[in-house]
Amino acid sequence: MRRLCRRLSEDGVAYCHWKSNAALDRSALAQSDLDLLVDPDHGERFARIVHDLGFKRGRPPQARQRMPGVYHAYGFDEPSGRVVHLHVHHQLVLGDDMTKNYRLPVERAYLVSAEQGPLFRVPAPAFELVVFVLRMVLKHSTPDAMLTGQGSLSKGEAHELGYLRALATSEEGRGLVREHLPSVGPELWDRCLRCLEPGTSPLVRARTAARLERALAPQARRSPALDPFLRVWRRGRRALDRRILHRRPPRSRLEGGGALIAIVGGDGAGKTTAVEEVHRWLSRDLDAIAMHLGKPPRSLTSALVHAVWRGAGGGPQGTPSPEGRTPVELTDDDPMTTRRLLKLVRKVLTSRDRYLATVRARRLASQGAIVICDRFPLAEVTQMDGPATARLSRSRRRHPLVAILARMEERYYRRAGYPDVLIVLRVDPDVAVARRRGVESEGFVRRRAEEIWALDWSRTPALVIDAGRPRDEVLARIRAAIWGGL
Repeated sequence: MRRLCRRLSEDGVAYCHWKSNAALDRSALAQSDLDLLVDPDHGERFARIVHDLGFKRGRPPQARQRMPGVYHAYGFDEPSGRVVHLHVHHQLVLGDDMTKNYRLPVERAYLVSAEQGPLFRVPAPAFELVVFVLRMVLKHSTPDAMLTGQGSLSKGEAHELGYLRALATSEEGRGLVREHLPSVGPELWDRCLRCLEPGTSPLVRARTAARLERALAPQARRSPALDPFLRVWRRGRRALDRRILHRRPPRSRLEGGGALIAIVGGDGAGKTTAVEEVHRWLSRDLDAIAMHLGKPPRSLTSALVHAVWRGAGGGPQGTPSPEGRTPVELTDDDPMTTRRLLKLVRKVLTSRDRYLATVRARRLASQGAIVICDRFPLAEVTQMDGPATARLSRSRRRHPLVAILARMEERYYRRAGYPDVLIVLRVDPDVAVARRRGVESEGFVRRRAEEIWALDWSRTPALVIDAGRPRDEVLARIRAAIWGGL
């Protein structure tokens, strides 16, 4: 953000942080959006600067959040590991959160009033007070807002009102309204200011909001008569999604498209921790989805075969050992009995489930989501998530059914391809064994870690990271690699 502000100043871009300046420290720490108003004549210059600094344009998930003259951009601050969210406005569009129906045509005067602060340019307090009062009346004083429990200022909004009133007088506000918003006028603005005071009757507030909507009607994006119905509809739909259907609020997606990201490595390399941290990091602002391809959801066919297996006394996937859990492996050393053949069928169906999971992940990514996969089926890896039939070379020659199953399994893994971003966490086998001691058998962990350690990854698109380094250093490299690949 310091680099951004410096570049904007050097290039003479007219901008300011236009609202919520009472909590500007939160914006400066990327704990909330940066709401920047930018002169439309400088829009191309601004866009070039943010592109040079590595920001990526975003697309809001819902129609109500997509407004003319307003867009989102996201940047990665590598030292802190935080995502910076720019909410860029070329027009002052405000109103109820559900519709943002009204534009205030005072952008140039607002920008002219701005002065340089410690980091950002900020508008004159009196101008910010004028806009804040109008925003709050449109947001909280309409009849539908009051009837649906949205009639009061939040704690943060009440603090912001007190902050602005301490910096600017009502008389200064009236003067600005008289000069720049004659359709509103000082008398109506005074009434709006009183609406934000405790104890004002709901009837007075509703009448004031109606008068303000009529005054701003020439600048409305849609008919003020229809806007209340749209607000109620959207509030109802949001309540249904959150309280009854328990859907998480949708997140923005990048205009450049989504990405399929895979983090792979042996046991003890920290894959699961890395996926959890990356998902937490990205999902605050963007539509990020975590998937575990090592344990994909079972298809109906897999579930039926699994039920038959359990009914036949097949037991769980692994058998206990004194040192921990060791999954059952198929080798050429044992005869191909009916029970082993059924086990092989289960392995092949697992490869099919992994393939279907990769298809779903790619579809989500093609729709704009960022999909982070814990493990991924790779042809180079045989000990983890690789073809089980790779260890059955003699059985394939002896048993036609094994050969058929092997071809099926290889086809599923071959069709999975590579993800858009492949990160390999490579850890010394001794370190891996020490990390997993008492959880899984030493031989099992060592074999998996040695395979990842010995592979020549230069022939793949993988970024190899030494997972034996300190945790924060590993996560920083993963974040940087992912952001560069988006």
